[in-house]
Amino acid sequence: MAHPYRKLGIIREGKQPADRRVPLTPNQCREVTFRYPWIDLVVQRSPVRAYTDLEYEMAGVKLVDDLADRDLIIGVKEVPLDMLLPGKSYLFFSHTIKEQPHNRKLLRAVIERRITLIDHELLANPDGERVLAFGYWAGVVGAYNAFRAWQLAHGGPALKAAHACHDLEELEKQLHAFPLPKDLRIVMTGGGRVGKGAMGVLERAGVERVKAQDFLQGDFNKPVYTYLGSSDLYERVDGRPFDKAAFHQDPTGHRARFLPYARKAQMYLACHYWDPRGPKILSAEDLRDPQLALSVIADVSCDVGGPIDSTLRATTINDPFFGYDRTSGKEVPAGTSGSITVMAVDNLPCELPRDASEAFGLDLVERVLPHLVGNDEEGMIERATIVRNGELAVRFAHLAEYASA
Repeated sequence: MAHPYRKLGIIREGKQPADRRVPLTPNQCREVTFRYPWIDLVVQRSPVRAYTDLEYEMAGVKLVDDLADRDLIIGVKEVPLDMLLPGKSYLFFSHTIKEQPHNRKLLRAVIERRITLIDHELLANPDGERVLAFGYWAGVVGAYNAFRAWQLAHGGPALKAAHACHDLEELEKQLHAFPLPKDLRIVMTGGGRVGKGAMGVLERAGVERVKAQDFLQGDFNKPVYTYLGSSDLYERVDGRPFDKAAFHQDPTGHRARFLPYARKAQMYLACHYWDPRGPKILSAEDLRDPQLALSVIADVSCDVGGPIDSTLRATTINDPFFGYDRTSGKEVPAGTSGSITVMAVDNLPCELPRDASEAFGLDLVERVLPHLVGNDEEGMIERATIVRNGELAVRFAHLAEYASA
């Protein structure tokens, strides 16, 4: 299906707290107009973007205050209700498909104002693999914040907050100057985009990867980490051999075997996807274990009420840490003696907005835009459209009650 999108606009992010990411950088905007000379692309002025209005101007991009004449308006986060223009098409992360309560009014407004809503999260290739995501950058910042949590608990030179770094290069310079203890042991779960981002930071910081079994049994004179795949982390309750495919289909009837690693590692990076039907990874009982070595838990996945009982709440970029008292299971001030320092920021990619935006925009230009402005022969845009002209798409008809409640 062809899409009549010729006038594109990049919206000023309006959600609070302010998000400094952009869907397209200045150079990417210029690339779009070079590749598709019939496309009219403008950027709404913004005082908060990681890329300034001047940078867009220097790239030859037209700046505007009003997007009323645009066919398609592209953003990153949810668009506030007072910025939603009736009858327009939008592309952003709506966070509505799981019936998130805080975005019920957003979906209702989209329907009432006869808007077409395309969701970044739903853009996928014919094999169902997502083509746009910020997960890699969540892993990068999450791993860096784990070292900040370590410094808070154990001392050493202070690491600048990730959001105070200009970009990834400055962040890595900070980390390279940080003295890593030779006996530092790190365990991580999750090997997708988030996990790959975290692994990259660990390895560039000089932490060597070792096999899971060696991690438990070996004696190392250097900082090391291990990654636990599902077959390392889980086992069947009935004692039968672990079947990875069956586990991902239905994780019930399994238990985690994480505790031996938590007795060896001082730091845990949780980068996994968790199915609510799945078992706990670290229960409150596990966290009371007298042999537990963990002093930092960076829950990059930030599943409150999920598989890690120390994740009592989400934290913020400006206040990323709290202490978890192992005995009581309650929150205490970060750095409290004997507590575990927990990092559970739920919007980590916002801390490196320039790098995260550049990577996201590259995928948007290369993997999505051809479908948006041309023939959507693969049906990518159709599959990602939740609402068209105020009508829920057939595959999202189940959201009608959610949107109307």
